[in-house]
Amino acid sequence: MSNFKKQLLAGPYLIWMIGFILLPLVFILYYAITAADGSFTFSNIAAIADPVHVKSILLSIKLGFLCTLFCLVLSYPLCMILSTFRFRHQSFVVFLFILPMWMNFMLRILAWRLLLSNNGIVNALFGLFGFGPVKMLNTPTAVVFGMVYDFLPFMILPIYTVLLKLDGALPEAAADLGAKRHQVFFKVILPLSMPGIISGVTMVFLPAMTNYVVLDMVYNSTYIMGSLIGSYFNTYDWNNGSMISMVLLFIIFGITWITGKITGDDADIQRGGAAL
Repeated sequence: MSNFKKQLLAGPYLIWMIGFILLPLVFILYYAITAADGSFTFSNIAAIADPVHVKSILLSIKLGFLCTLFCLVLSYPLCMILSTFRFRHQSFVVFLFILPMWMNFMLRILAWRLLLSNNGIVNALFGLFGFGPVKMLNTPTAVVFGMVYDFLPFMILPIYTVLLKLDGALPEAAADLGAKRHQVFFKVILPLSMPGIISGVTMVFLPAMTNYVVLDMVYNSTYIMGSLIGSYFNTYDWNNGSMISMVLLFIIFGITWITGKITGDDADIQRGGAAL
């Protein structure tokens, strides 16, 4: 097949990228720097300093960071156990942790809401021990728990995949050279698993930072970037909504650039581990 014909095969993908990626970005940029009458203005950009917008941005980053941190802390030891020890039905156990990815997002949040309600299963268990009910819905803790529950599989999958492909001879060689267990972990296993960690952090932090469904269902709050953008667009305030969208895009591009730099700097580590 000639190169020209191969380029023609890429035509549909190019059209799709222009229509569904490039053009929406152009329209968002246009509305972000124009007023309601179409005139050019910087007032939308200056409105970023509004206390409501600042609070929304900081809350989104805070929730994304907490969700990512808890997912990483829970996922890494689990992936180490699943990839290191061999036992019966191991694939089935991994399947159970990834199963929520195949379920409807709204159903998962609704189930979480029923569990945390005053008459839910969690408070019913507390009642067996003589205390409760404990207010868990409409609290920041419920939001973090709900997000961790939703995004935990996205952290498990890349880390488990990297650890599963890790050459077991490398930790053994480090141990034979006199490295202690914590040295083997921090200087061999952890650096080699860094690509999976970075992929998991990216897959969790970005959607967690913009996710507003969890907040609406378990916290009833609109002070997050995704919800704030939706409220502007629902009232046909395209200019302010586009401005917040541009801020979100810059944050996403910045995080993507940082993770790309880290991945590039760790390319030599992937080939053999850190020096002992």
